[in-house]
Amino acid sequence: MNEEIALHGGNVGGAVRVGDTVRRATGPWTPAVHALLNYLADAGLTGIPRVLGYDDQDREILDYLPGTAYGPEVPDDVLADAMRWLAEYHRVVTSYRPDGEIVWRTSRGELAAGQIICMHDYGYYNWIGTESGFSGVIDWDMAGPGVPLDDIAFAAWNTAPLAIPMDPAYQAARLQLMATSYGGTFTPLEILEAAPIRAQRSARVIRAGQQTGDPGMLNLLKVGEPDRTERRLVDLRQRIPAIAAHL
Repeated sequence: MNEEIALHGGNVGGAVRVGDTVRRATGPWTPAVHALLNYLADAGLTGIPRVLGYDDQDREILDYLPGTAYGPEVPDDVLADAMRWLAEYHRVVTSYRPDGEIVWRTSRGELAAGQIICMHDYGYYNWIGTESGFSGVIDWDMAGPGVPLDDIAFAAWNTAPLAIPMDPAYQAARLQLMATSYGGTFTPLEILEAAPIRAQRSARVIRAGQQTGDPGMLNLLKVGEPDRTERRLVDLRQRIPAIAAHL
């Protein structure tokens, strides 16, 4: 048995590297996530982990994506590449229409008209990079139904980063970069206005998971979630006009 090495990308935690594979705890949502990843792999989408099965501890086995997760200060070129990748993911996943009531980590039900399966955790901490730049996305366990703007707004919250008070002109420029790199489907103002709505959803999901005993959601208590997000939301709503003035 190869040595297990704890991996530090993502926020929920619990993943370990074993050789060229990653092992993670499973849950009722795992079959749905595996079906999604298998579909994406068959469709030729690059930069995603491949599903390799389960180990003798009933952990999922995924292939290891070489590289390291990014920190909060993501360069503009990486942000642009990540948004281009997201646009391609959304293009590919639009055709994925699983039948019947599906169990995801944060919801259960059928995919509604106009919805896609969003990644729902598209923050810098789940982006993998190498010396060549942005190369892939890990930690798909939060995937589930949503609309494309959900993923973009979540990225803006974490990586513009709208969650943190900064120069409004800088944050406006990052939103413009995101909108352009994604392909112009959404305006920078639409992304800005969607960000607090999407962050509120995150807080609600985290709190609900903690109340039901989800180990991953309970792990987020260590970094003060969801209280931290809710405090930052109050602040962002006050800063939105200043950011919008630069768009």
